[in-house]
Order: sequence, then structure tokens, then C-alpha cells
Amino acid sequence: MAFYRDTLGFEVRKDVAYGGMRWITVGPAGQPDTCIVLTPPAAAPGLTDDERRTIAEMMAKGTYAMIILASADLDGTFERLQASGAEVIQEPIDQPYGVRDCAFRDPAGNHIRINEVGRAKTR
Repeated sequence: MAFYRDTLGFEVRKDVAYGGMRWITVGPAGQPDTCIVLTPPAAAPGLTDDERRTIAEMMAKGTYAMIILASADLDGTFERLQASGAEVIQEPIDQPYGVRDCAFRDPAGNHIRINEVGRAKTR
């Protein structure tokens, strides 16, 4: 939660404990319709031990989940996240498909891509 709240500047919207589980909902300030639920993925009821191991392996590689965000100031956002100690996957770059973006991992290993607003081009 600290990464999303303190580093990305998201608001904590809900912190719910229910039936022995806990989840937290966060989202960008001023965008009440955009929410990200933070919960341990292996805590989902009904998962087998093999599925839990697979999820843990995928999270360790950063292939379990990806979030794509947008920023009007990609370079400033990148510098702020890098200074926070967030794990850099990719520095800001103009992609051949028309998007300028960068990438990080959150502390749980999730892949976070940040696109620069207004830079997308269609081909």
C-alpha cells in the first residue's frame, strides 16, 4: 500500500477486512472511477497449492500482473519513482508503435508501465 499511496500518490479508498482476508482499494486523486485492488493474489479462495506456487513464480518474474498508467510529465514521474527506489525495468523511451513510456515493478513484483499522455500515434 505504501508504494501506491506514498510513491504514486494514490488515495486509499477502502481498507476492508472480511472473513479472514484483507484488501485495499487505491486510485489516483481526482479519478474516483479508477480503482486498483491490492490483495495477495494467492489468498483467493479455491486456489490449489500448485496454483499458489505458479502465482508466486510469476510474481517473482514480474509476469503475473501489469498495470498501465498515464502521466502528462513522464520524465518527471520517472525521476520521482526512480528516486523513491522503485525497481526500474525500462527508462523513458519512444516505442516503435507510437507510445512514449517507461516501466517499473512495485514491491510485490507487478509490472507497471507509464505512458506519456498525448504522445500516442497511430500508424
